[in-house]
Amino acid sequence: MQTPVILIVEDEDVTRLNLVSLFEAEGYKVIEAIDGDDMHDKLTNNDDVNLVVMDINLPGKNGLILARELRQKRKVGLIFLTGRDNDVDRILGLEIGADDYITKPFNPRELTIRARNLITRTALGGEESALETNGVITFNGWELDENSRCLTSPGGDAKRLPKGEYRALRLMLDSPGRIFSREQLIKHMTGRELRANDRTVDVTIRRIRKHFESDNSTTELISTIHGEGYRFIGKIDS
Repeated sequence: MQTPVILIVEDEDVTRLNLVSLFEAEGYKVIEAIDGDDMHDKLTNNDDVNLVVMDINLPGKNGLILARELRQKRKVGLIFLTGRDNDVDRILGLEIGADDYITKPFNPRELTIRARNLITRTALGGEESALETNGVITFNGWELDENSRCLTSPGGDAKRLPKGEYRALRLMLDSPGRIFSREQLIKHMTGRELRANDRTVDVTIRRIRKHFESDNSTTELISTIHGEGYRFIGKIDS
């Protein structure tokens, strides 16, 4: 594997330079950007970027908007590193497609470990690629396309699932009837450990259920096992 390339998108000079020094000390090639326009320019001129580490509070377009634009153009690891420590931003960031969300002040060792693990997963094709085939999973009249992440209702309405929703649903479809704990789900969705008072899994499951509830003919497909987690109770078509 070639030397991984990390793009830091951070407008605060001291923080950005500290991040550059931190990752260069770990042996990475590091590129810097101070805002969205700069980020897009650097990505255009560097096809080998493996990971983007981005703040949310940026001049011009904020990190959440830039993450959407990034996901439309590139398949690259994305970590939000931000001072915005609230569940709304955290969940929205993960729904948009961020692979991880770390708040400032941060532990440098933790950041480099998470970055390394994410780069490794990306280089190997990632959890998602390992799961995906050219097929379509069908269950209870629904279809989940493993390549496009599109969930199609019995009535033919299709929605492309955010990465977190796809990974959670895909994991449960792999083992119908099996109970998955919140710890297992968050690890599979984001690659990180479950934090205290972290409601990311519960919100993600609630959003998946809303997709199913959009079709009045659909029975309950995901059951809550109080004190343990969630499980898929639908029927997978053979």
